[in-house]
Amino acid sequence: MADFNESVIMDAIRRHPTGLSRVELAQATGLSAQTVSNITRRLLDQGVARESGKQHTGSGKPRTLLEIVPTSRYAVGVHLDPAVITTVLVDLLGAVVAQRSRQTPSGGYTDRIAGDMAASVSALVAESGVDAAKVLGLGIAAPGPLDPSAGWVVDPPELPGWGQYPLRDRLSEATGFPALLDKDVTAAVVAERWAGAAHHSGNLLFFYLGTGSGMGLVVDDTVLRGASGNAGEVGGLGASFSARTLVEEAIGLGVLGTEYTCLDPADAQRGLERLATLAAEGEAEAEGIIERLAVRIGRGVCAAATLLDAETVVFGGPTWQLLADRLLATIKPMVARSPFVRPTHPTTVVSTTLGENVAAVGAASLVLDQALSAQPRTLLLG
Repeated sequence: MADFNESVIMDAIRRHPTGLSRVELAQATGLSAQTVSNITRRLLDQGVARESGKQHTGSGKPRTLLEIVPTSRYAVGVHLDPAVITTVLVDLLGAVVAQRSRQTPSGGYTDRIAGDMAASVSALVAESGVDAAKVLGLGIAAPGPLDPSAGWVVDPPELPGWGQYPLRDRLSEATGFPALLDKDVTAAVVAERWAGAAHHSGNLLFFYLGTGSGMGLVVDDTVLRGASGNAGEVGGLGASFSARTLVEEAIGLGVLGTEYTCLDPADAQRGLERLATLAAEGEAEAEGIIERLAVRIGRGVCAAATLLDAETVVFGGPTWQLLADRLLATIKPMVARSPFVRPTHPTTVVSTTLGENVAAVGAASLVLDQALSAQPRTLLLG
């Protein structure tokens, strides 16, 4: 209970842009003034929080405001995507301090790739100048299916050779950091709640569009993971949103020449970049491919937003970043016109503010979220 209460206080301070006084913390959390005083004293002693100024409320003594110290703790995030592996170091508020990326090697040499990922993590921390003792841990985001409890990647469709690979434990052993493994779309939605566009939203849908696609889900301020940790697959919507599908359609229609192929995810990414350029130049067939994609996504998102009663819909991922303006121009009105979404509350529809590395930032945010956010499940007896 003491740890939970401390997390509640941390969460409240972190979510407020200008800081909160002890009186406001007691009002916001329902904790007693004595409990708030004891917890904030510990946070100050640990260097995690600091006094940031005075708040004048009229008559009486000004109240002292508290804020989080971003540089007091850090987390590392790694996103294993079929096209690119991205590593980031973030501070306590989720801001990226350092990052690096490389093309994902083909061929399924999993031990070698995992070794390179671990080396990249260690090098990034060393080059940043951050004290490794301040790093809370390592988060890993990967495409599903996963076995999060075992820490395995379980044969993702675009990553041949990664069948039941113990990625979490391999990276933890190699780097010396405690590690977490979660789906990339789940990591992305955690990033949005920690440092992104949905900072204050408790009912959120995140649509990830990269080499593959998926939805991250938050209901009543709780991230939904499902029975096996694999919630968020969108294949059941009856539409394909992958980069490979778009490029294959463009090749089939003659929009892209024979020099473009889809032999691997990196090939598909190059074709997609060319397709985006053609659409920006006004090529009608290219524009049509992207418009049809937008309609498919819009229908799926409207259905999911209705099912979850979401108040915020956020889009992100490498493919989304290439096509964001064109896709959003079609999807936003679709959500606004939806007869099920519109009547009861407004639904905000935005692109992520965290850029194409949202899943890597999310991987690091998994660590911050577990260590520092209020987790109701921690109160359950075993």
